[in-house]
Amino acid sequence: MSKVLFLSIPAHGHINPTLGLVNELVKQGEEITYFCSEDFKEKIEKTGAKFKSYRVELSLFKRKHKTSNDMGPDKLLDYINETLKSSDKIIKDILNQIEGKKFDYIMYTAMFPFGSIIAQILKIPSVSSFAVFATPKELRSQHKELMNENLIKNHPVIETYKKVSRQLKEEFNVEMSHNIFDLFFNKGDINIAYTSKYFVAHPEYYDESFKFIGQPIYDRKENLDFPFEKLEGKKVVYISLGTVFNNTDSNLYDIFFKTFGNTDEVVVMAAYNIDLSKFDIPNNFIVRNYVPQSEVLKYTDVAITHAGMNSTSDLLYNNVPFVAIPIGADQPYMAKRAEELGATISLDKDNINPEILRESVEKVLTDSSYLENIRKISNSFKESGGYKKAVEEILKLKRDKINQ
Repeated sequence: MSKVLFLSIPAHGHINPTLGLVNELVKQGEEITYFCSEDFKEKIEKTGAKFKSYRVELSLFKRKHKTSNDMGPDKLLDYINETLKSSDKIIKDILNQIEGKKFDYIMYTAMFPFGSIIAQILKIPSVSSFAVFATPKELRSQHKELMNENLIKNHPVIETYKKVSRQLKEEFNVEMSHNIFDLFFNKGDINIAYTSKYFVAHPEYYDESFKFIGQPIYDRKENLDFPFEKLEGKKVVYISLGTVFNNTDSNLYDIFFKTFGNTDEVVVMAAYNIDLSKFDIPNNFIVRNYVPQSEVLKYTDVAITHAGMNSTSDLLYNNVPFVAIPIGADQPYMAKRAEELGATISLDKDNINPEILRESVEKVLTDSSYLENIRKISNSFKESGGYKKAVEEILKLKRDKINQ
């Protein structure tokens, strides 16, 4: 049995893929201490891991409502700067909470800014969980604003980054990357990617340390308090814009109501922390703050998604036709790649109306090529090995390091 330290950012899309992995490792006898925010304590403890809460907030991830004003490159750099200013407190908080404990290896979500730093300080093998698997190069090519070198060069974050790098070198003798954006692509000795090599656009960008395990399936033992009986025998449309940028444009919700309101379809819509009080919600809509997605997909005929990694992979794995409306982060990458493989239609969120949406939904439902291409991707996921392969790779890393 090994003792394992796990560090995660407090975000559903990054935590959810790790839960099954942690549960499988616990079943193998590994003892895992999982750091996150209190919001996620219950679901983490259900995996069998020991939960610990950060005592210092990560500024970049504490925003509850992300809007279009949060998405500009200047705002992003501001948030990175705030997080870096707290780096000493964040790192020492973790070290203080684990003082006197010896860990055999460390795991972290790739976007946890100090994952590789803690691994270097503790001098133990590392495993990174890549819930966002578009590389920095690919993301910057789709977000041209991040290529504004003058903006980056003249922003205070650069001096803060240099200062933090010097401090970490002096105090712990560890090295930070020369590229500031690598803070959110923390590689480990091995890197778990929740997709298949077939799905990624540029497999050549990924070295042998990346282990592609496909869409892993895990029963999170969720509270299934949901009126599934209303879906029986009905044509079901499932809509979800995720939990991060879902508050960016309320006009999208208006379009959903106008497109599908008062039809024969039952529309299940996830609206996480969204105030829809100004809308007259049609009777055929079931709107919830949280929806048990994996169960609802068993009834779903067609979906509309923001193209986040977890949701897109769920749809592909379950062979559900869908239309993508990407909003931010790696969502344009996911939508574009699925469209390139003939599995979806990707729509521009700023140029959409009920007619365009209805036409796109009907096309992915009636054109059999979409479902055929979805099945190809789904099969590639299922052939990738899932959590079982990930656990095998992690235990192999542990054995290799012990024998060195």
